Amino acid sequence: MSGHSKWSQIKRQKGINDQKRGQIFSKLSRLITLAVKEGGGITDPSNNLRLRLAVERAKVENMPRENVMRAIEKAKGEGGAGLKEIIYEAFAPKGVHLLIKVLSDNPNRTHSEVKNLIERLGGKMGTPNSVAYQFKKCGVVVFNKNKADETAVFSFAEKAGSFDIEENDTSYIVYIPFEQIGQVHENLSGLEASNIEIFYRPEITVSLEQNDIATIEHLIECLDDLEDVDKVYANFTSI
Repeated sequence: MSGHSKWSQIKRQKGINDQKRGQIFSKLSRLITLAVKEGGGITDPSNNLRLRLAVERAKVENMPRENVMRAIEKAKGEGGAGLKEIIYEAFAPKGVHLLIKVLSDNPNRTHSEVKNLIERLGGKMGTPNSVAYQFKKCGVVVFNKNKADETAVFSFAEKAGSFDIEENDTSYIVYIPFEQIGQVHENLSGLEASNIEIFYRPEITVSLEQNDIATIEHLIECLDDLEDVDKVYANFTSI
């Protein structure tokens, strides 16, 4: 079990003011709406995996239930028409590679915004599969150490076909094949997961000094602030 968590790289803890929280809720609403539309209009999370994962993300962020229901209802009509998930690939400074997942109903506008920001901060956009081949699409299941017994976590990992487990001061992070994410709840056997989501895990990483990490984190935070950006995955670790 390694001590450094790749998952935690995109889980930076920082204070969230009301404006930031509103932005997060707006992004989650679009994620939920898209999950219903791409799930064939199915509004029951137990029968729509993407919707279940989106709703669980909303719970992690303490998004009010009425916001969740409003986003589901929006998908029943014309709301979210043209909305789609797109993944951009980019080269950041210091040899770091990025996958940028966006939810957009105007790809031309979104691509322009992402490209301009990345170039302004010293990076450049990549072509399809110039970066993606270095990341493994998988599932990640996180357990709070205060609520989960280590033996039980390892038992879950075995049942779920985990290919790696990481640990930090507060959590166990279990990586599972993407194909197994739909069976997570059946394999928990009473365990409580604090987070379950689809994840792009870097298989090739770049080790950086702390000053360089600050540069990359600033770029990622600026991308996060763009309205259409849902997630940013990076392949750096600290020396």
